[in-house]
Amino acid sequence: MNYQHYIEINPGKRNGKPCIKNTRITVYDVLGWLANGMSTQEIIDDFPELDTNAIQACLTYAAQREHHLVSIQAA
Repeated sequence: MNYQHYIEINPGKRNGKPCIKNTRITVYDVLGWLANGMSTQEIIDDFPELDTNAIQACLTYAAQREHHLVSIQAA
């Protein structure tokens, strides 16, 4: 999945944190909700501007960022 279709980083929005496009919902918000046990459907019910692809994009973003950090540390 190409998370860039769903996630943007704008210095003027939420202090430059990665957000779901056209919202002020950060990747970290979504990851936190998932980590606290919310299901994808519960998140969508609470935030109808999101869909399963946007939530999957958050997970992909986090995985790629983690992989990048591990790669840098190993170098």
